[in-house]
Amino acid sequence: MPARTHTRPHPATPGAVDIRLPWWALALPALAFVSLLLLILNPADAHAATGDPAVAHLVERVQQIVSR
Repeated sequence: MPARTHTRPHPATPGAVDIRLPWWALALPALAFVSLLLLILNPADAHAATGDPAVAHLVERVQQIVSR
């Protein structure tokens, strides 16, 4: 049984690009970036289940570099 193909209601005009993103397509990555940045700048707020000393030292080192 062949599948039907959907045709465009209006033919595309050559050279015109019309891309519209929903508001959350920009807001969610920006929110995730800001929240991760805040966790890096203040690692005391990030409560981990297990504490790996190497990761803690790395985060402290990055925080020292960023704060200078």
